[in-house]
Amino acid sequence: MILHSNIIGDGKPFIILHGFLGMGDNWKTLAKEFSESNYQVHLVDQRNHGRSFHSEDFDYELMAADLKAYCDHHNLSDIILLGHSMGGKTAMLFAATYPELVNKLIVADISPRFYPVHHDTILEGLNSLDFSKIKSRGEADEALSNYIKDQGIRMFLLKNLYWVKKGQLGLRINLPVLKENVSEVGEALPIHAIFNKDTLFLRGDRSEYIGEQDETIIHRHFPNSKIVTIANAGHWLHAENPDDFHKAVIDFIK
Repeated sequence: MILHSNIIGDGKPFIILHGFLGMGDNWKTLAKEFSESNYQVHLVDQRNHGRSFHSEDFDYELMAADLKAYCDHHNLSDIILLGHSMGGKTAMLFAATYPELVNKLIVADISPRFYPVHHDTILEGLNSLDFSKIKSRGEADEALSNYIKDQGIRMFLLKNLYWVKKGQLGLRINLPVLKENVSEVGEALPIHAIFNKDTLFLRGDRSEYIGEQDETIIHRHFPNSKIVTIANAGHWLHAENPDDFHKAVIDFIK
């Protein structure tokens, strides 16, 4: 099965991979801006996310293989590849596994190292949504606020809501499988995975996902990498400071 995508613009192929519980559409505004610099931007939904297929199996090897099948299907090579958080881990493994397909790699706010599970409350909140009773986005937001106080995070998560049929809301994500396999999201890049081409790591200045202790492991896996900090941004740096994020990416790929 081929991953769902939204393709914007014409030019050199530029693939963007969203993070855990996200979808390609989260990147639509930035994708339109990138496309104005003569890139054909592919906003890809990873398995069990967005409009892509659901599967009982979920790990980075499979997601990298999904992306290879996607590139083969669309006859893509010499790509710019950008991944955020979980998507960054997929992008790292894909670039190391299929370096001949990747021109440049951009990783947004994630390191190759292992991360402990830290999505428990979010998953519990999403799992609590009773769509036999919840009949509007406002009601879903109110229910989710019992678990997640940050309105921005709730808005991000509730983009997964859709109308299954008239009067019946549901979630696009495959929540049972993602909940069961959440530990896979924090898995480290395999020790032998190395990508020697130009790589940019972007981190938010308010985020703790990439610290000074991560610089050694980043340069071990990505010898030709540099790390740039985006000001006034946390983990969702592309949404919190899109202008600086866009400039950093364009400066790198140009």
